[in-house]
Amino acid sequence: MNEQSLLELWNQKRMQIITAQVAPAFVLIAIFVLSAQGTFANATDGARYLAIGVAAVTGLLTIISQTAVIREAEALVRDLGKIENGSAITKTIAGSGNLIKLMGIVVVGSGLLIFALVVMSVLA
Repeated sequence: MNEQSLLELWNQKRMQIITAQVAPAFVLIAIFVLSAQGTFANATDGARYLAIGVAAVTGLLTIISQTAVIREAEALVRDLGKIENGSAITKTIAGSGNLIKLMGIVVVGSGLLIFALVVMSVLA
């Protein structure tokens, strides 16, 4: 692939990571609002477990899809690093391998933390 194709692919991967966060954000907003209103305090156990299950599945699918995109982005960064006489943006992106690895850790870690907070909020 040439430099332009790799940069276009980079933008696609970055957009995939961003858009993968939309659905879980809506789920978390709904759970947050219901929790803040005290809805779960009077809800049945089934409704509580359903909310936790929906949050878990949504979060897990998001983590899986984002992890796949992150792995692809890591390979893309390696390919960009092999381009001789690349543009400044190519060199900048090629140097972001450690940030991509950090993003992978943050995606998993924050997902687990938020899920723990959802469980506490729904069951409290």
